[in-house]
Amino acid sequence: MTATTPVTNWAGNITYAAKELHRPRSLDALRALVAGSGRVRVLGSGHSFNEIAEPGPDGVLLSLAELPPAIDVDTSARTVRVSGGVRYAELARVVHRHGLALPNMASLPHISVAGSVATGTHGSGIGNGPLSVAVREVELVTADGETVRIGRGEERFGGAVTSLGALGAVTALTLELEPAFEVEQYVFTELPLAGLDPDGFEAVMGAAYSVSLFTDWGAPGFRQVWVKRRADQPYAGVDRAAPATEAMHPVPGMPAVNCTEQFGVPGPWHERLPHFRAEFTPSSGDELQSEYLLPRGSAVDALYAIDRIRDTVAPVLQTCEIRTVAADDQWMSPAYGRDSVALHFTWIAEQAAVLPAVLRVEQALDGFGARPHWGKVFAVPAGVVRERYPRLGDFAALARELDPEGKFANAFVRNVLEG
Repeated sequence: MTATTPVTNWAGNITYAAKELHRPRSLDALRALVAGSGRVRVLGSGHSFNEIAEPGPDGVLLSLAELPPAIDVDTSARTVRVSGGVRYAELARVVHRHGLALPNMASLPHISVAGSVATGTHGSGIGNGPLSVAVREVELVTADGETVRIGRGEERFGGAVTSLGALGAVTALTLELEPAFEVEQYVFTELPLAGLDPDGFEAVMGAAYSVSLFTDWGAPGFRQVWVKRRADQPYAGVDRAAPATEAMHPVPGMPAVNCTEQFGVPGPWHERLPHFRAEFTPSSGDELQSEYLLPRGSAVDALYAIDRIRDTVAPVLQTCEIRTVAADDQWMSPAYGRDSVALHFTWIAEQAAVLPAVLRVEQALDGFGARPHWGKVFAVPAGVVRERYPRLGDFAALARELDPEGKFANAFVRNVLEG
């Protein structure tokens, strides 16, 4: 890495100050690099919008993208072992060829598996937890270059998956699978906010396996409702909104061809659960993102709270997505211990203009105990964030156990754990 070849995140709002970027091509090379470095952070697919991956000017930025891309499916056990640099799109295709499926996927399949679960990334669905719930075992190279495996059933597993990159370099994950299934996707338009109460919200969000609401907050209500129905499960429908008459994109003005098939055409799980096709640019590509998870029972009150500040939010917003996420047991997951609603904001790509709106959103959501997504833009003070994670002390202890010198603890992580 030199001044003439800067490395940035996907959005381009972060330019990493690390003195070196390394792409080891073998596990032995990775172990030697980690053991011989003073400070290390792992860069996944770059779909973080803050400095969570920044090791600092005296540190090493590490990409696992050139490690051998292992995807080992065990059909009898219904598991897959996947190496750390693999992205969901390539994993899903291999898994599907074996007649199996992941229980859920995020909106875009372009992101790395290891980076996604490390930051608490999720899909949607009242019964669907974050992507971390599929993980059965974590393999990581710790600060001394040794490989450690932590499996479900161990006490420390609760901190090992959504780990913020603070425990080591994740070289592989073992995920649980289920039999492959088909999904039908429907889009509805103009769901009013007026009159929406908690029961009505639950009915809409529980209408199918996965449901997302989209709005630009230019007016009360939701411009689009995306409904993903598993073909092997009941479908309640959405009676408060009208079926779309043309294919749609969640971001106004973007081409619908970038999105997965609509109008109820059945298709494989991995070609319907994401909103965006793997071969196209996801979302708008020119954006910043923020997201907050809060108790699902507070969803309607939170939506009305954002509606009251829409004059501030709408001018710098491309789209806002509302999803539901079932509780998980990962100590640092934004969905830890509580069924959640997630409010995701896709902003314009102008940080100076966006930050005042981010602050207003956080003020509006302050009374709901909102937890920001670890990989997005947020300004919630570290002390407030710490108060919202009851097992943070246990996670800090695990980080000290596996990384006593703080080799993987950059400024972002230290701020979260120590203030």
